[in-house]
Amino acid sequence: MGILKYAVLGAAAIYGFKYATKKRAADGKSLIDDLKEKVPAYIDKIKNYSEKIRQDYRQTSDLY
Repeated sequence: MGILKYAVLGAAAIYGFKYATKKRAADGKSLIDDLKEKVPAYIDKIKNYSEKIRQDYRQTSDLY
């Protein structure tokens, strides 16, 4: 039973990898390519959010 479980997980992982790297006919890009392009924007959003949290913490801690 354990071998069957690992075989199914392995097949699912291979299918997921093929799906993520398959090029689309419309623009010739894959899901991974889209993620690579969007990562810098996500990092900037995370930095802005973390700065807002730090500022809120400083304001709250100054009150007490």
